[in-house]
Amino acid sequence: MVSPDGNRHAGVPTGSITGYVSSGSIDDAISQPGMVGSAPVLTLSNDSLNIRIVGMNGAIIGRRQGPYTQFFANQGYVSGVHAQLKYLPKVGWCVVDKHSSNGTKLNQRQVQPDVDMTLKNGDILTLANVNLQVNIR
Repeated sequence: MVSPDGNRHAGVPTGSITGYVSSGSIDDAISQPGMVGSAPVLTLSNDSLNIRIVGMNGAIIGRRQGPYTQFFANQGYVSGVHAQLKYLPKVGWCVVDKHSSNGTKLNQRQVQPDVDMTLKNGDILTLANVNLQVNIR
């Protein structure tokens, strides 16, 4: 893995992230101009790291950008702009890798940059070394 200082390290950083992202209602988080109706609620979680985030259409996931920085700021292997969440009405929730340094995986398969990958309930989304359980309801 590549650390923030550009060095490759075999080890994985330790520590925990606490908190919960919630601003406004769930409908506010997923409603976007031009969308008809509302999207199913997407939750990404990692109980051991105390991460539970609600998906927002178009939101960036990363250490330096997006509404979830508080969860990833201390995760040195997650890129500053790592991935993006999208809701596509005919497809559902998707994740897009944004040319991250340490990659994004969906169910242990590498995600290619700039490719929409559909998320399904029960999937495991891995951002660098952080595993997130996908829950869609």
